[in-house]
Amino acid sequence: MRDQLPSYDELPVDSARPPGSSWGVWGDHDVFGCLNLLTPERILAAAAWVRKGAVFALNLELELPDPPLFGRPAFTHKVSWLGGEVGHDDELDGWNTQSSSQWDGFRHIRHLTHGFYGGVADEEHGIHHWARRGIAGRAVLADVARWRESVGRPLDATSSDAIEPEDIVATLEAQHVTIKAGDVLLLRTGWLQWYRGLDEDARAALAAGEFRSPGLRPGTATARLLWDLHIAAIGADNPAVEVWPPGAMMTDPAEAAAIRADPERRHEVFVHFSLLPLLGLPLGELWDLDALAADCAADGVYACFFTSAPLNLESGVASPPNALAIK
Repeated sequence: MRDQLPSYDELPVDSARPPGSSWGVWGDHDVFGCLNLLTPERILAAAAWVRKGAVFALNLELELPDPPLFGRPAFTHKVSWLGGEVGHDDELDGWNTQSSSQWDGFRHIRHLTHGFYGGVADEEHGIHHWARRGIAGRAVLADVARWRESVGRPLDATSSDAIEPEDIVATLEAQHVTIKAGDVLLLRTGWLQWYRGLDEDARAALAAGEFRSPGLRPGTATARLLWDLHIAAIGADNPAVEVWPPGAMMTDPAEAAAIRADPERRHEVFVHFSLLPLLGLPLGELWDLDALAADCAADGVYACFFTSAPLNLESGVASPPNALAIK
């Protein structure tokens, strides 16, 4: 691994790589992307943030959202008796690994011109690479929801309310915490807290329609900030990390159409196209951050030790994070 990572504006590392990509930073045929920043030295240093033995599980209930969003199917849970009725087995039928808390793996989104992260073939990527390596290090919570409320601009959970790069920087400054290379950034929008307050009919209507939710503003400025922070990954409590639906921030229909027609600009309406296939930055969605955020607000400590054990599923596209934050 390079001791000094290039800045976003210094990418790519050579002219043979796609514009705005980190391809080659960690060598050819890399399948870990920014997870390469989780070095043994950084993991060891992160362990020092365990100070009071408080553990926060970041997986949402597997049954939520209910119904699942984005047209994904709901699974069925079947419990069966073992022979002789000595106990149980259970099965999940129709389970989509992205229906609840999830990591987006590098097979999830390809760049429409350049393909999957690192130029690695689709079938050679897979969540099993991350699972067999394991994910551990320091995490830092950016409680943007709490900060935005404190400055009189509360995030609107029902709209495509954009979190600007400057909002993340200001949140971290207000919390008196500094991102270090290799940190996992936990981004709280408050969306899940809002979702838990909905009744059954409102949840059904949300899943059936084209809902809107707050999140990161798509575009180069967001990609630049996240890369230049040199984080290992980002996990958020909203459905897509960025605003939903894609293109919601575009006010000029002609400009939006031009961007959608140009694969090199598609990240301006959906920054997934930059973060996953070009920069190799793992994205976590629908993570349950509320209890952790309350504890951080109470004690003023916004850093913690972080672990995640994705499913060891050969060539898997995505996985529940099975993530813990430990303080």
